[in-house]
Amino acid sequence: MIDQAFVLGAGLGTRLRPLTEELPKPLVPIFQKPLITFAFDHLGAVGVKSVVVNTHHLPEEFERVFPGKSYEQLSITLVHEPVLLDTGGGIKNVEPLLSGKPFLVYSGDVLTDLPLRPLIEEHFRAGNDVTLALRDTGLASQVAFRDGRVRDIGNRYGQAGNFDYANVSVWNPEAFAQFSLGEKISFIPVLAKWIGKGGRIGGVVLNEGEWFNLGSPAQYLEVHRHIKEQNWRPSYLRPNDWPASRAVSALLAPRARVEGFSVIGADCHVGDRARVEDSILWPEVQIAPDAHLKRCIVRAGRTVHGEHCDAVL
Repeated sequence: MIDQAFVLGAGLGTRLRPLTEELPKPLVPIFQKPLITFAFDHLGAVGVKSVVVNTHHLPEEFERVFPGKSYEQLSITLVHEPVLLDTGGGIKNVEPLLSGKPFLVYSGDVLTDLPLRPLIEEHFRAGNDVTLALRDTGLASQVAFRDGRVRDIGNRYGQAGNFDYANVSVWNPEAFAQFSLGEKISFIPVLAKWIGKGGRIGGVVLNEGEWFNLGSPAQYLEVHRHIKEQNWRPSYLRPNDWPASRAVSALLAPRARVEGFSVIGADCHVGDRARVEDSILWPEVQIAPDAHLKRCIVRAGRTVHGEHCDAVL
């Protein structure tokens, strides 16, 4: 069992702008549930009890969402990075908070239900220093994985990649020695260099389940469409009302129409004869009477009049 994890939450979310101008990407809601809480639920389901989360962009929002430094049964430690350290520097920076035991690293902006148990089991079975979850994502193939071992990353040693890193991995505490404190660096070149020095970097191909990329507002909408149409719900979620298409506190006028995979957030008001089609409304949005939205995302607190299509408002 592994009972601790480092969840990466410090990214700028530049590809998801303008949504990330007011929320860090890990806190962007998916059917009203903050994205990073899927990672927490996933980790908790395999025995993790405590998580460390690094923050940078809008750190006060993490404090607002997790005021008690906890989530369900998990304890949460937030570590602010005034200067971004990237993934490798971020790992080194939290070394004092992760006791001398193996730990999971999980990107806080990924949405997946790939199975974690085979990854953990392979890490201990193979006696690896680091074990990467690998996948055919269709986005990249930087990891050369053959015969149970990661042979190359990023073509450093001339071996072509055949899988992508799936944003989840298991690390032994000995890995901290491969980094320098305060250095801004991705862990990918560090692992590639470690391979050349004899580091045991392993992997597991996990193509099961879903793995969603939220790289743009259009993809953010598409994730909602897929969840709705495929009735997707990760098995690691406890019984609740997710996915929630309409908040209890939302108000719809009698002749308002809400269609498709639309989500109406908390304290929203959709006016008379307004039509909301395949659109996401964040909390406290006001949709004026006779307005029509199609494939739109409306950020919190906005008031919308008229017709809009394929827009972030």
